[in-house]
Parts: sequence; structure tokens; C-alpha cells
Amino acid sequence: MSVPLIGVTTYLEPVARWGVWELPAALLPSAYPRLVQRSGGLAALLSPDDPARAAAAVARLDGLVVAGGADVEPVRYGAERDARTGPPARERDTWELALLGAALESGTPVLGICRGMQLLNVALGGTLTQHLDGHTNPLGTPGVLGEHPVTPVPGTLYASIVPEESSVPTYHHQAVDVLAPDLVASAHAADGTVEAVELPGARWALGVQWHPEMGDDLRVMRALVAASKRG
Repeated sequence: MSVPLIGVTTYLEPVARWGVWELPAALLPSAYPRLVQRSGGLAALLSPDDPARAAAAVARLDGLVVAGGADVEPVRYGAERDARTGPPARERDTWELALLGAALESGTPVLGICRGMQLLNVALGGTLTQHLDGHTNPLGTPGVLGEHPVTPVPGTLYASIVPEESSVPTYHHQAVDVLAPDLVASAHAADGTVEAVELPGARWALGVQWHPEMGDDLRVMRALVAASKRG
């Protein structure tokens, strides 16, 4: 059996520095493709492109990961921007929404990570809380992940993958507010924050609020890769 090809979306930054170069760059922390590789998949990076090409891109993939990153622009879910919301990443929003639509329509397994989970909720008609405290790290230090437990909802896809309460690496200040009508919550934090969502009836569609690429638990990504082998 061939190794599943898993597409992973990327950032698009106006400037990045490496060696003697300082240039615009499509980039992604290496922990994402390494997680795919450690879980048995072959990673392909998907930089923002013309949304009209999204279906063609997804058709070449066995699975899709929508990575973390910038806040989803509030206009996408009909809200005004909160002062604490980060600057928009419009090219990413447009491209990744098109990829999600194509993946869901084609039945391509999809995993949303942090921003990716939030974007999945927005794509299906939900809204976001633009700021909440306590989900980065205890001291709120920029660039340092925190950790907290999440509890699975029995009977969900996520619970079938990780049946017990587990501690997860976390770094976000936005979360699901109104859950999209077609999604179900499949894990929660102790404060009630929705930590995982999934789409019943889809071939395989899951979003997690935390960053599995920053931890040692491979179960979620392994489940995506396994789902991507079928069909």
C-alpha cells in the first residue's frame, strides 16, 4: 500500500530571514510535517494559492491538515474585530476555506489544528470568541506553549481515538463561540471551552484546539493517516 499523501497548509509571511536572505516566504514550523511523517504519512506543504485551484489540489491528496496560525478574520463570521484580535491573513482564510470546502465535498479526510479547527467551525456556519484567557501558558509568555487537560465526549470520533482525559500542548486566545449546526463538540477543557469538533456523517473530519505537533501523542495524526489509506 502506498504511503498516504497529507497536505498541510502554510503561513504566508511578508518577511522571513534565513542565512543572508530576508524575503517574503511561505513557511511552516517543521513540527507539522514531522508529525505527519512520524505518523506514517508523506507531508506536502500547501502555500496559499488561487482558491479556484483548491479542488484540484485536494484531488491529489489522500488527507488534509489545516494548520494553526493567524486569527480568522471576524468578517468571515459576521463579527466586528475585537481590539485583541490579530491582523488578518486574508489569503490564508480564502485558500483554506476553499480547501476545506473541497475536502468535505470530496470526502477527503481532514484535520484542523487550532486555527484550522476554528476555520472549520466558521466554514460550516459557526462563530468564534475573539479572546479568552488561560489557554496559552500560566504566565502568558509570548511564544511559550502551555498545557491543560481535555476531556473527550463519549461516543465521538475523538473519544474513539483518545478515550481518556489527556493533557495537551496549547497556545490560543480564540475558540468556538457558536458551534456550527452540523458539527458536534467532542472534547472540552475544564472551563467548558470546546477543545475538539467533528462532522458526523463525513468520511473523517476532526478539529482540535491544541497543537499535537508540539507533543508526543501521535494518536490523532495516526488516525488521520489511517483514514487516508481507505477508499
